[in-house]
Amino acid sequence: MAELLLELFSEEIPARMQARAAEDLKRLVTQAMVERGLTYEAAAGFATPRRLVLSVSGLPKMTMAAREERKGPRVDAPEKALQGFLRSTGLSQDQLEKRADKKGETWFAVIERPGRPAADVIAEAIPEVIRAFPWPRSMRWGSGDLTWVRPLRSIMCVLADEEGPAVVPFRIDHLASCGETQGHRFMAPAAFAPKDFDDYAARLLKAKVVLDPAARRARIMADATNAAFAAGMELVEDEGLLSEVAGLVEYPVVLMGEIEERFLTLPPEVLQASMKEHQKFFSVRNPKTGRIEKFITVANIETADHGATIRAGNQRVLAARLSDALFFWENDLRTIRAGGLEAMAKPLADVTFHNKLGSQAERIDRIAALAREIAPLVGADAEKAERAARIAKADLASEMVYEFPELQGVMGRYYAEAAGDSPEVAAACQAHYAPLGPSDAVPTEPVSVAVALADKIDILSCHWFLNEKPTGSKDPFALRRAALGIIRSIVNSSMRFNLVPLISSHLEAVHQSRMEAVIAEKRRAGGSFMTGSLRNMLEFNGAQEDAISIDLLAFFADRLKVHLRAEGVRHDVIDACFQLGGQDDLVLLVNRVKALQAFIETEDGANLLAGYKRAANILAAEQKKDGVEYTLDPDPKFAEADEERALFKALDAADAAIRPALEAEDFAAAMTAMAGLRAPIDGFFDKVQVNADNQIIRRNRLCLLNRVKVVMERVAVFSAIEG
Repeated sequence: MAELLLELFSEEIPARMQARAAEDLKRLVTQAMVERGLTYEAAAGFATPRRLVLSVSGLPKMTMAAREERKGPRVDAPEKALQGFLRSTGLSQDQLEKRADKKGETWFAVIERPGRPAADVIAEAIPEVIRAFPWPRSMRWGSGDLTWVRPLRSIMCVLADEEGPAVVPFRIDHLASCGETQGHRFMAPAAFAPKDFDDYAARLLKAKVVLDPAARRARIMADATNAAFAAGMELVEDEGLLSEVAGLVEYPVVLMGEIEERFLTLPPEVLQASMKEHQKFFSVRNPKTGRIEKFITVANIETADHGATIRAGNQRVLAARLSDALFFWENDLRTIRAGGLEAMAKPLADVTFHNKLGSQAERIDRIAALAREIAPLVGADAEKAERAARIAKADLASEMVYEFPELQGVMGRYYAEAAGDSPEVAAACQAHYAPLGPSDAVPTEPVSVAVALADKIDILSCHWFLNEKPTGSKDPFALRRAALGIIRSIVNSSMRFNLVPLISSHLEAVHQSRMEAVIAEKRRAGGSFMTGSLRNMLEFNGAQEDAISIDLLAFFADRLKVHLRAEGVRHDVIDACFQLGGQDDLVLLVNRVKALQAFIETEDGANLLAGYKRAANILAAEQKKDGVEYTLDPDPKFAEADEERALFKALDAADAAIRPALEAEDFAAAMTAMAGLRAPIDGFFDKVQVNADNQIIRRNRLCLLNRVKVVMERVAVFSAIEG
């Protein structure tokens, strides 16, 4: 068996593209070889800033010979059909065979493909892959037409077996494949010829190149953690930054630097954001003070002075960057001292939230009113909730957030503290954006919960009002995330309130914003804003409000399915409860759903569900055939069989028990009462003929089946449950 070693050596590949490129190289090359009949046992792709590498092991020396028979047109078919068949097979007419077929004599082609040397297949496949490689962006250089992410300098392609390594010869433009590579650009630039992949990886390491990205990440993490620990500090871990830095260096050398004392008054998040975004530095925190006091940079070279020159240069550049951040911070604090957060937020009146709904300032007014309304429902102080909502977006107008948008909310908390607001209000300025992802924590403090819910309900109401809902995979305003955030906040804290009244009342505020935006636009255009067409457009009645609320609630149900999927809750069980209508108390809905799923997973539940479906199917079929609905109350005096009378009594008993259980929100008791229907329903279907000859008896029994549906559907719409 043989082993392929391929290295595409280039100028620096952007770090964000390396992992995907290594996977693409492995997938495309192995796919191209298999399509040509060359199989393999294992493959692995690697990337460094200057090279993409592929190792493929377990290759045979030759592909297997193949024989293929292909049926062509009939012998008496038109000439064009025959010529097309010949072109597709690559044969001439005298190489075809005539064979008898059901429809007469037919041409058959027998195509025999002899085995090919593995080197020939590889030499054919790799240039094809390189020319069509799917870089997000690529460039052309020199006089050739080859494109690559950065100028490609050499292609090493070696096929090694027990006889030793051999170059697989091919050419792409000015580049001919070779059997040599080189190590680190500065520390070991000399060329060397590896024998196989193991020899290649070992010699690269001696030449100051760590091939495996995972090994580079582990090395950076270990050295950085140890350096911080030795200084009595702790490393602020950042997986994203770690992966990016590992893609910037071939031989990571960790260096720790100092942050000037004058910058230590900056919030730690500002230091961390500035160092990460501009310099790709890791932050080092003093565990005693919680301040970011040092940084770690990762160099790509070992120096005689052990990195002193690199460290000093980085500290000078960092000082310049942090001087800007300090300037922004002091300017923002000066604005707050002069006029409070209201002065900072004033420019938001000129910032458009949505071209059909006015400015950010108008949105803040809506959120503040809604937060005040939500506050008593979640146990928050209404005054604090309104205050927090009014200042929570003020930092969007700050110089610091303009420079570092990822600090929105974080800076809001610092500015609220600087303005003298209470800790609850300051915390809400940061927490109201949460959760930003499925693994993020949700707000728990009552004031933060009130503002977070108001913020998310507003953005959902606005886009539903304008009919700008998510479609397919497109969700530019993160509305799914907002709905999931509301669900998680409510369910995780077991808050009991109804969503629809909140949404409905807020839709009126959104409508008012829409009217004001349209009127303002008309005034700017110099037109009349009291025309009949405008008046019609701005009409918003209760029916529209209800339709939007119901549609938005259905969207919450879809997101609830996503949220509960991790807990093993079935989507159809959620539908069965949601279709009862009025299910806008999410905590109550979740409790009902979980109780229902637990019930139908029991033997009684499964059998009762089967009985329900049988009753519903018979009833639907007979109603369709007769053209009437059997919805009247059945009369027990027409019951003939004991099993029929038993079902009447069981339904009366179940109904009497289910109603108070549901009113008391005791779903377990409701399910227990419903379980008592299993035996009577089974007995009814075993012994009683529904379609009796006597039409009065038949009609009464169909009404009895309808009552089975009615009683059970007090708990859930069982027809929505699959299986």
